[in-house]
Amino acid sequence: MRRTRGEKVYNVVNIILLSVFAFICTYPFYYLIINSLSNNSLSAAGDVNWWIQGFHLENYKTVLGLDGLAQAAWISVARTVIGTVLTVLASAYLGFMFTQQKMWHRSFWYRFVVITMYFNAGLIPMFITMKNLGLTNNFWVYILPAIVQPFNIILVKTYIESIPASLQEAAEVDGAGTFTVFWRIVLPMCTPILATVAIFSAVNQWNSFQDTLIYMTDSKLYSLQYLLYTYINQASSIANSVKAGGSVTALASTATPTAIRMTVSVIVVLPIMFIYPFFQRFFVKGMMLGAVKG
Repeated sequence: MRRTRGEKVYNVVNIILLSVFAFICTYPFYYLIINSLSNNSLSAAGDVNWWIQGFHLENYKTVLGLDGLAQAAWISVARTVIGTVLTVLASAYLGFMFTQQKMWHRSFWYRFVVITMYFNAGLIPMFITMKNLGLTNNFWVYILPAIVQPFNIILVKTYIESIPASLQEAAEVDGAGTFTVFWRIVLPMCTPILATVAIFSAVNQWNSFQDTLIYMTDSKLYSLQYLLYTYINQASSIANSVKAGGSVTALASTATPTAIRMTVSVIVVLPIMFIYPFFQRFFVKGMMLGAVKG
């Protein structure tokens, strides 16, 4: 099909604007990576901007050798996997139940859940509640408070409402109960929206560190993000200890506060960046279909 001059100009401008936007989004990550792999003295001076200079991996050896990192990584992986699975299941089931006309006081319970998006008791009452429940210095404080997420429930509910009601009616005619309809009919059809919820939950769990700061004093239960957050704040002392220890003698690979911060940031960001592309196609589809009805 022959395009008009105006359409060609529009396409060119559109491509340029989107390319600039993509560059703005990706450059900070690229900048972190090249500086974590470059000559530390050049990185500290701000001379590494476009490509790696003086490639080395000593920064990663230094950071990965820090005390407690393996245990913290295990805690973060465990909370992300368990928390995501439970959140997805809870969001799917509650979203499904809120579409059922026969649910007892359905409108009241739905509004009761939604209103929590706008109001909360605050930090101190929350801490007191968690302490009275025995969840301080307890791994499950990472999981239980995050299972029921009103926004995720709204997404799933809206998506399920777009599924033809005749499917459930046919299953009920064949003798299927409410849970059977949910597990065998509705849940398999909700893959796109559940993948969307899984991304939201996984990112929140992986990036969270404030719950560790508030509820944990046992270092064995520190999450990776909290541990690396403390290392970022202590980057200068870590760099000085590495220098004093004499484990790295080359100037190019001598740890600096800037190098420590860059490397820690890369370690935190990369895992979730590798996971996201696998869910991207479901994410877009789920968000679009979940927004069809209000």
